[in-house]
Amino acid sequence: MSSTFGKLLTITTFGESHGPAVGVILDGCPPGIAVTAELVQRDLDRRRPGQSAVTTQRKEPDLVEILSGVFEGVTTGATIALVVRSVDARSQDYSNLKDVFRPGHADYTYWQKYGVRDHRGSGRSSGRETVGRVAAGAIARAVLEGVGARVQAYTVQVGDLVAGARELEFAEQNVVRCPDRAMAPRMEAAILKSREAGDSLGGVVEIMATGVPAGLGDPVMDKLDASLAWGLMSIGAVKGFEIGEGFAAAKMRGSEMNDRMTAAGFATNYAGGILGGISTGEPIVARIAVKPPSSIAIPQKTVDVHGEEREFAIQGRHDPCLCPRVVPVAEAMTCLTLADALLRQRAIESWRPRVRV
Repeated sequence: MSSTFGKLLTITTFGESHGPAVGVILDGCPPGIAVTAELVQRDLDRRRPGQSAVTTQRKEPDLVEILSGVFEGVTTGATIALVVRSVDARSQDYSNLKDVFRPGHADYTYWQKYGVRDHRGSGRSSGRETVGRVAAGAIARAVLEGVGARVQAYTVQVGDLVAGARELEFAEQNVVRCPDRAMAPRMEAAILKSREAGDSLGGVVEIMATGVPAGLGDPVMDKLDASLAWGLMSIGAVKGFEIGEGFAAAKMRGSEMNDRMTAAGFATNYAGGILGGISTGEPIVARIAVKPPSSIAIPQKTVDVHGEEREFAIQGRHDPCLCPRVVPVAEAMTCLTLADALLRQRAIESWRPRVRV
């Protein structure tokens, strides 16, 4: 089972939804990066469950423990191990699902691949696996801040409600993490209405990375946008990825889409900050489509491990919309991708000729 991401800066996550702990092993982090448990905890607090009525009510404090790789507040260059203990798992909520394949979940595919599955909260396919990603992403964020890069994600669509404004400071001031003051309360109301009906909603999360140096990314097979797609599409609920104009580019002409260069820099950024798989120095803008959560209270029909048709209802505590909690996960995977690309670029810079534009 693949649980590792990255080339030079790598992470390997571990743990199951209802196991004793989840966490991550981070390798390749350079020494001297200021890291504390408090720094990692800030991002984990944004991902943890039970934050508001629009998220699952599972109460996990998600307190991080740094087991290795950090000494007196800085990274040592050694492997960093981060662990978060689980304290509020209710495995009994899943006892009626032991032999049932839940629609929309990985139950059937795990069964076909491995012949065994952890039915308690989806095991490794649970969103709880992302705890390790967010913990490691906080350290990758610190690496990027060393070159002045900043990564922020936010919810731009819930169901058919689409944000128009991009007031990024406001995104962290509302429970949906929407950057549009007029649309945020409407999105929240839609999520709550869906929860009351026993259903769920999907949406779109946008990610913006500013201050990213030009020259990151490796053509042909390791394009920076391809690496971002790999990282972001590896998040369990993500079903689509686009960068810059994305699918809207299919409706444009080359005369519209081409980002003209001027003496002061690029006049536009339709490419989303990446050309030829290499960063341009402009803001990197990507979006991911987040599916509606599959765990809903409405009774559903399915089959069991014996091929018999069954009707069942999912119990337990589940998110009615994943976008608010996907935001910090999307930031983490973007930070990890960009930090990895930055370290790989530094490894070759001393060998390349200097280029002046």
